[in-house]
Amino acid sequence: MQPKALSFDKKLFEKVFIYNCLKDPLYLETIIDHTKPSFFESENIKTVYSVIHSYFCSHRKIPNTTELNLHVTDNDTRKALKEVILSFKDIDKTYDKDVLLNITEKFLKEKTVFQTVQKTSVEIQSGDFDTAKIFKEFEKACNISLVHDHGMDYLESIDKHCEDLLKTFETISSGWPWLDDKLGGGFMKHGKALYLFFGQTNVGKSIFLGNIATNVLEQDKTVVLISMEMSEEVYSKRISACISDIPMSDLKEEIPSLKESLNNYKKDHINSKLIIKEFPPKSVTPTHIKTYIHRLIRKGITPELIVIDYLSLISSGTKGLNSYESQKEVAEQIRSLSYEFGCSIVTAVQTNRSGYGDDQPELESTSESMGIAHTVDAQISIWTSEEDKDLQIIHMGVVKNRFGPRDCQSILEIDYPTLKLKEPDDVTSDLMVSVKPNKKPVAGSSDNLKIKSTLDIIQSLDND
Repeated sequence: MQPKALSFDKKLFEKVFIYNCLKDPLYLETIIDHTKPSFFESENIKTVYSVIHSYFCSHRKIPNTTELNLHVTDNDTRKALKEVILSFKDIDKTYDKDVLLNITEKFLKEKTVFQTVQKTSVEIQSGDFDTAKIFKEFEKACNISLVHDHGMDYLESIDKHCEDLLKTFETISSGWPWLDDKLGGGFMKHGKALYLFFGQTNVGKSIFLGNIATNVLEQDKTVVLISMEMSEEVYSKRISACISDIPMSDLKEEIPSLKESLNNYKKDHINSKLIIKEFPPKSVTPTHIKTYIHRLIRKGITPELIVIDYLSLISSGTKGLNSYESQKEVAEQIRSLSYEFGCSIVTAVQTNRSGYGDDQPELESTSESMGIAHTVDAQISIWTSEEDKDLQIIHMGVVKNRFGPRDCQSILEIDYPTLKLKEPDDVTSDLMVSVKPNKKPVAGSSDNLKIKSTLDIIQSLDND
């Protein structure tokens, strides 16, 4: 039997719309970011969609009948749900899926444009309006698209393919030339990449993430730093110390100097913006983060780098998954956000128990789930020893890399009063070492690197 094309009767279509929201996870995920309950004329459908939307954002799945009943606690909502389900007998369920998507796209565009007109009219009447913002909102409404790019027709795109080979991918510097070199220039400017730092507890993962945020901010970029590890106040304190070079312990006593330093920094970096947002650990899912970033964008804040501290503190929102599945799902969804928002994402995890005590954590030491390591585009281990702490250095090694070499390592100097990380002035290619899989000491290996870096620092002290 051939599926029928769906006629665009709006009242009928609302029933078809909500039916597919309840039956088709892919359909719901496709429309959920574009659809508001206020789009529906039917009060019953409006009520039921609100329940579905809330449940899906929390659990990343369509609620079954039992789950719906558990979340429908009042009589009015229960009655609305019953009437909506009974109305499904009036619809033909054999329509073409492509036609459904096309009509859905038209429906969403019309509703979004109509509500934009209403909002704009109120703003114009009040005299408080921004023509550029209004244009942007109309442009966004008109550009809603539910049909994704079908991909590259390889053999029909030979000329374009060859042109692309000659292009240089744009990157954003990490602030550390050695790491930039290994990552093919830095973090991918237009996204489609997830970068992961990992190490033992208290080794300095948050220090690395804070320094990366500061280093990218220095380049007149917009950085969004999402923390589930530390409060906004603690992160702000660390950023202030890095920017002003005032030790964190002295910030309270140096308020005038701090204000002067930050105001001068603001004048010199007029395009820089850093948003620090704190969430309680395990309280948010990738969908919550996605919604939060969309809200920022609607306010005119478009991130050029997203830093998340840290990955393991994000909940998958899907029940019944084991640790491997849960963390792999989180990593995959966070990486997908780098596609959606067109910027790279940098995050961190801890090593697992087997990684504790290792001189250099390896890929298999990734905390909770190797699914994380399988998903990320580049993974950098960080580690220190007691001797390194005295020498104020931290090691980092590339253990996975889709953009360049791996099994290589270097060091960064750390100024503990400000927690600022910087590449030593005398770092040379001799420190850009190769680590053999068997971990036996070789020329330029981890052990020799530690000896060399120690001798270099002692020599520099003697010269002083």
